[in-house]
Amino acid sequence: MKTDHVEYTTFTGWIDPPGDVRPALDDDVTCEVAVVGGGLAGMSTALRLAERGRDVVLLEAEFCGHGSASRNAGQVAGAPGGDIQLLSMLHRKTFPGIVRFAENSAHFLERLIERLAIDCDYEATGNVCAAVSRGQMGRVRRVTKLLRKAGADVELGTSAELGIPRGFLGGMRESVGGMMNPGKFSLGIRRAVLASGARVFERTRVSEVRPTGDHVVISTPGGEVRTRRAVLATNAFGGDLAIAPKRLSVPIWVSEVETEPIDPDRLAALGWTSRSGVVTQHNIMENYRLTSRDTIVFGVRRLQRGRTCPLPPRKPDEAVVAELAHAFERRFPALADVAAARGWGGWIAITPSWLPVAGTIRDGVYYSVACNGHGLAQAPYVGSLIADLIVDGEQHEDLKTLWAKKPDFPRPLMMGAVGLRTIWTVDRFNDLINGSRRNARRGAAPS
Repeated sequence: MKTDHVEYTTFTGWIDPPGDVRPALDDDVTCEVAVVGGGLAGMSTALRLAERGRDVVLLEAEFCGHGSASRNAGQVAGAPGGDIQLLSMLHRKTFPGIVRFAENSAHFLERLIERLAIDCDYEATGNVCAAVSRGQMGRVRRVTKLLRKAGADVELGTSAELGIPRGFLGGMRESVGGMMNPGKFSLGIRRAVLASGARVFERTRVSEVRPTGDHVVISTPGGEVRTRRAVLATNAFGGDLAIAPKRLSVPIWVSEVETEPIDPDRLAALGWTSRSGVVTQHNIMENYRLTSRDTIVFGVRRLQRGRTCPLPPRKPDEAVVAELAHAFERRFPALADVAAARGWGGWIAITPSWLPVAGTIRDGVYYSVACNGHGLAQAPYVGSLIADLIVDGEQHEDLKTLWAKKPDFPRPLMMGAVGLRTIWTVDRFNDLINGSRRNARRGAAPS
C-alpha cells in the first residue's frame, strides 16, 4: 500500500470542524447541573438534562465533538470490550449484566439517531470478531460460547457465512450494532444540544472543580460556574483535573487510516457482502470497515500512551500509519496497490478493568468513563443514565452494573510503554507463525 501522499490531520478524516463554534464563558454563572466535557458522554448528559427541564451548563475546552467522539472508526459495538474470556472469569456474577449493558447501549444509540433524525450513514450491519488464523478461530469459538451463555445475540460462522472478506477464516458476528460516520453523528448530537435549553460554552477549559458545602464551583479562565451538581465527562482528559479519581483510566492514542476510493467491482470481489465491520482477535485489535464513499477505514494495531497532562494535540505517527498500511496489505493482498489517502487519530480512555465505569467522587460530583474502544454507543447511554439518576434519584439497572462504590482503582497492568510494546511484539510474532498471510492469499485467489 502506498503511503507517499497521506493527508495527516489533527482533527478527523470524517468531517470538517463546525463553523459555528460557541463563545467561551466570560462571566460568572449559576445553574442546577454543570457538565464538564463536550464529547459524546457530556453532550448526551446535557441534552437529557435539558430535555427533562433542568438548567444545565456544558463546558468544552475546544468544541463539542472535538475529541474521540468524531475520530474513531465508526463501529457501533454490541458486545463488551476487552478480553471476554478474562472478563467472564473475573466478573462471573455481573457478566450477564455487562453483556446486557453493551447491547442496550447499541439499541439506545439507534433510537437516538432516529429520534433526532441524525444523518450519519448508519447501517445496522453488526460487527464481526474475525479470525486470521486457526488459533484465533479457536478463541472466537470460546468467546461465542461465553457470550451466548450470558444472553448475547451472536452468530458463529465462516467468512462466507458471515459475508466478510474471504481472507479471514471466519468469526463471530455481534448481531446488535453496526457502522456509521462518527463525525456526522457527533455533529448531529452537537446540533441537538445547541438547540436545547442547555447553555453551551465552547473554547472553555476547566482548570478546577471545587466542592464547597452544598455547591460545586467550577473555575475557567473567563469566569466561574456555581452549581448544585457537576458531571465530569472528560474521557481521556480526566487527568487535567485534580479532583478526578486517581488511576481512573489511561490516556491512549489510537490511529485510523482511510484508503483512496476503490473501484466498486474490486470491493465486491472481496466477498464483503454483509458490510459488517471487522475486528481481528489480536491482543491489540486491527479494525477494518467499508464506508459509503467506497473506501476502507482501518486502524489501531498499536497503542501509544499519553505521558503528560494536559494531553498534547498531535497528528498520527507516520511510522504507525506505515505499519497499518503493511497490515492492510497482509489482510487484503488483492488491494496492495491501493493508496492510503488520509490519517487521523485521537485520545481515548482505557480503564484498568477495560469496562465502563461511573460513580461519584463526593456529594454532588459525578464521573464516568465509557470508552475502552466501545464508547461510540456506551458513552451516550451512560451519559443519559447519569442524567436520569440526577433527576429521579434512582439508578437504572444498567447503571448499577458499572457503578463504582468508591472512586478507588487499581494500577492498570501492561499499560506502560514496556507493557504495550510487549503486547505488540507478541501479536507480531504470532502473525509470523500463524499462517495468516497464507490464509489471506488463499482467500484472495480467484475461486
